[in-house]
Amino acid sequence: MTNPVPASTRLRARLHAEREALRARWVKGPWSLGLFEFISFGIKQAWACLFGGVMLALLLLTHFFYPDGAALSRYDFLVLAALALQVLLILSGLETWEEARVILVFHVVGTIMELFKTAHGSWIYPEDSYLRIGAVPLFSGFMYAAVGSYLARVWRIFEFRFDRFPPLWLQGLLAVAIYINFFAHHWLPDIRLGLFAATAVLYLRTVVWFRPDEVHRPMPLLVGFFLVAIFIWFAENLGTFARAWSYPGQEAGWEMVSLSKLGSWYLLMIISFVLVATVHRGRGEAARENHQTPRREPG
Repeated sequence: MTNPVPASTRLRARLHAEREALRARWVKGPWSLGLFEFISFGIKQAWACLFGGVMLALLLLTHFFYPDGAALSRYDFLVLAALALQVLLILSGLETWEEARVILVFHVVGTIMELFKTAHGSWIYPEDSYLRIGAVPLFSGFMYAAVGSYLARVWRIFEFRFDRFPPLWLQGLLAVAIYINFFAHHWLPDIRLGLFAATAVLYLRTVVWFRPDEVHRPMPLLVGFFLVAIFIWFAENLGTFARAWSYPGQEAGWEMVSLSKLGSWYLLMIISFVLVATVHRGRGEAARENHQTPRREPG
């Protein structure tokens, strides 16, 4: 007796078959192939952003349409919605248990930093709620988890491979230094510039190979970090526009988030990257230094 095929596997098989049919119909030369690959890249990116995209949509929808004076506060609704979404992703097989563990760790890491930063006035949560720790509503941890979810999913969906992948222990030391500096710079000199320099030195020669369609394509890993940080910064602007949280200067009305936050998210994203890399190393999937990536060539 054969085991039933999971719904997520059937969905992936169906989507793959439809993609192959579209390729056979539309790809006739190098220009159409490039366009097809670009569209495929965008669709995969959107799929990797599933958790974060839904959370961002909930922030905006509740900002405009959540009823004033509801028995369940807006922040508490967001907590319950995020929990339901997380359970749905796991039960449907769209998220693996390994990915869920990374997301949980990043949730805890983010919540600890939230408690510290709100106590020091770095930002505030202007609305009331019951599901909170001190001044921090519990939904905030899911916003950090969304970054972890994206990196875990994009690694799997694009089948990441690496050339000249730095030793994981060095990456771990960098991640720890970044995390400590987020706290210590309130009393000690801010070593952020040194951390940026260390990141550049560590990952300067590292290339990530990702698979948007049939062929793996290369990108310097530092470029990938920067592009993701830009998108997170844009998402944070939408989050503050939705009044989910506010930075100093936004009390009287919304304004763009400072570009300095782009650097903060760049560094915080590296912590998440190292956590995901640790999971893949545990499964024997992380690249070794000087690893040469197998790449499918068109043919």
